[in-house]
Amino acid sequence: MLAELAAANAAYGVIKEALANGGEIYQLGQKLVGYFDASAEIEKKAQASGKNDMEAFMAREQLRAQEEELKTMFIYQGRPGLWNDWLTFKRDAKKAREEEARALRNKARKRKEELLSWLYAFGVVFGVLTGLIVIGFMIYVFKYIK
Repeated sequence: MLAELAAANAAYGVIKEALANGGEIYQLGQKLVGYFDASAEIEKKAQASGKNDMEAFMAREQLRAQEEELKTMFIYQGRPGLWNDWLTFKRDAKKAREEEARALRNKARKRKEELLSWLYAFGVVFGVLTGLIVIGFMIYVFKYIK
């Protein structure tokens, strides 16, 4: 979680510095995406770690404070409606990530099912061949025992 927090802080620092030096928000697209990705990863890890993780709690609080500052910068230094557009972008990006993760899970599940079906088929073929060999051997043995 520390690596993600460092990435989010670095992206936030670049964003804040660029805006303080008169840069435009639209020029910071990649840094904004990097900040958003890092904050989403921190949020995911924080939810996975549970509610008793102090490091996760403090990281989330730091991100909330940064998000409030970003909101203020977007509202006062950006075009009208930029903050709402940013929230829409975040929502759409989250949906896209969830869809991608769902597609990967489905692909892994299908691959597992396919592997199992091949193993079952191999087991059936192996069982039938083994049975034929045993039956042939028994016929051969009984034929020469009499």
